[in-house]
Amino acid sequence: MNEQNETIERPMEQSTKANDLRSTAPLPEARTTASIAPQSGGGTCGCGCAASSPSNGTSTVSYVYAIGRVEARFPNLSAEKEFAQATGRTETAGKTDQQTFHAVLSKRENRYLVRQLCWVLTIQGMDTYLLTARDPADVDLLVEAIRPAPTPNDIDVVIGLRGPIASPEMCNGLMVPIVAFDQIYSFDRDALVKAIPRPEKTTAAQFAPAAEELFNRIIQMTDNAGATDEHRALNYLAMRYPAIYAKAAEEFGQASSLTGVEVRLSPLSGTRNIVDVIFSYTNRNTDFTEKFSVRCDMTEEFPFLVTKLSPYYDR
Repeated sequence: MNEQNETIERPMEQSTKANDLRSTAPLPEARTTASIAPQSGGGTCGCGCAASSPSNGTSTVSYVYAIGRVEARFPNLSAEKEFAQATGRTETAGKTDQQTFHAVLSKRENRYLVRQLCWVLTIQGMDTYLLTARDPADVDLLVEAIRPAPTPNDIDVVIGLRGPIASPEMCNGLMVPIVAFDQIYSFDRDALVKAIPRPEKTTAAQFAPAAEELFNRIIQMTDNAGATDEHRALNYLAMRYPAIYAKAAEEFGQASSLTGVEVRLSPLSGTRNIVDVIFSYTNRNTDFTEKFSVRCDMTEEFPFLVTKLSPYYDR
């Protein structure tokens, strides 16, 4: 089927059709050129998790597609003191503590400090994963996640492989799962909303609140750590598929409320792991509920669309 095999690579704001199957990096300024280590039978991801093929029946790989905030922490006193010495060699007059922290890490000669720090992904304020790069060149993605002037709307999306629980020595006693990441996108909510193509008949004043409400609904779902197929699918769609936002704005404009977001295993699942993501909208005047679904393939690390958003009927 042509839709399933279509290459997904253009920026969101370049899409001219809200229901187009093509999906991309969430923002034009997000880095999309990180080297990705191929997964093959018998290899490892560098974090203690096997990288065998998911289709051979023996895979122990657990994929992560998580939305949260990346934080840098000192694993021990030695690293903290070394950072303080590097700070003394950096021009920091007039800078805040956060700007100073960013300035020190951004210097090429201080890249060794980036590798010494421990990097934590927090989700809804909870320490959730300890991050490590599968490709050492990708440590720059960690630095980009540290903003000189952070805001509550900052978002980091981490895509990678989940490994074992970290030992207490790795990050000053923090024991959470290790994620070997292949990609990190760092941006803020306002930039995300502006990057989503707005339907022609919807004003900016109508579209922005609709997009923000749907995004918040997805990331605030209970225990969404981006590790299950259900949550990976929701996070993937929130970042990469503008049609769900266009539909939300359209339904809100017709006096309907978003009353449900559900993920079900698709009847098409067999050798591939395919799920249906179902959005329910109920008219505030008539109580009539309409459902729309989009189908995603979650078999490997990078999800992709199988069918576009279309009406869904319970069987």
